[in-house]
Amino acid sequence: MTLPLCFIAMNNTKPGPFDLSPLMFYYEVTQACDLVCQHCRASAQECAAPDELAPAQSLALIDEVARFPAPPTIVLTGGDPLKRADLFDLIAHARSRGLRVAVTPSATPLATRDALKRLKDAGVMALGVSLDGASAATHDSFRGWDGSYARTFEMLANARDLGLPVQVNTSVTARNVGEIPAMAEQLDQWGVMMWSVFFLVPVGRGVDQPRLSAEACEDVFAQLWAETQRRSFAIKTTEAPHYRRYVMQQGGDPQAGRGASGRRVPLGVRDGKGIMFVGHNGEIYPAGFLPLECGRFPEVSPVETYQSHPTFVALRDAEQLKGRCGACEYREICGGSRARAYAVYGDPLEEEPDCAYVPVGDAELILP
Repeated sequence: MTLPLCFIAMNNTKPGPFDLSPLMFYYEVTQACDLVCQHCRASAQECAAPDELAPAQSLALIDEVARFPAPPTIVLTGGDPLKRADLFDLIAHARSRGLRVAVTPSATPLATRDALKRLKDAGVMALGVSLDGASAATHDSFRGWDGSYARTFEMLANARDLGLPVQVNTSVTARNVGEIPAMAEQLDQWGVMMWSVFFLVPVGRGVDQPRLSAEACEDVFAQLWAETQRRSFAIKTTEAPHYRRYVMQQGGDPQAGRGASGRRVPLGVRDGKGIMFVGHNGEIYPAGFLPLECGRFPEVSPVETYQSHPTFVALRDAEQLKGRCGACEYREICGGSRARAYAVYGDPLEEEPDCAYVPVGDAELILP
């Protein structure tokens, strides 16, 4: 759905680290998926959408990604990427262009050991696997398929045996917030690389799911920080950059986690700043949870769009943030979820609605 631009940006400062190239480029290769997840951003369906990019167009999109001055990691996501017949061709093409590739397969009968081995052999550097509860009852009800929980752990076992790094993704809601310690204990047994905890943005099917309050988010931050002290894997948040502020308040290093490449997690990454998303039909967005369309491939170039489109430029400029985010001394390293601000207020530059922190006012700005 095309959404109107609601602001114009002016930015005359010198280029920052993410002004020319994103860190992560997400390509939704298909909306087809056999799960019916309650929070699904894509409102995925059983069959591919009729306007899905054709194979040749997808290959051309990958060529565009390789044109960035600092080529990003490309994450092939969905839907379920394994539902796309030419997935392995896309991976091979991306690798031939020198791109790092990650894939987020759904925990369905398609995600066999052979499929994961093919992914690794094709050059995939990491998998994203979802776990949304410490029990089958919690996870399967959330994912819409009895058996998804068991398949998730089969995937973790197979990935470990294949030597394929895994990032586990968890969407935290009121339904599973009490299971965070138990999930962390489970993951510690499987040698996962990173645990990324997603905080709900009301888009797609997620509009029908209640968000955690700002105070509840702080409680989750406390749990995640406690788990960080005793787990073998790194922990990060998605659509909750204010966790970085919480970590710094505890005297911790918000860059301590390391990604699949071994690089320190950079600060300041948020929707449109270090992040870019292209939908199954070529629509270009600042992030998968921020449906502000900024053009459509192949009519426009993702490279030029990321670098100069007014939406992207504004989202990278912390001076344009409003409300508490605009006054916050942590705005450069955090900046709040722009997707949640847009979903709640209709303005991606508004303050983060689910942050309990009150800026001190005249304190010196904390820079990355």
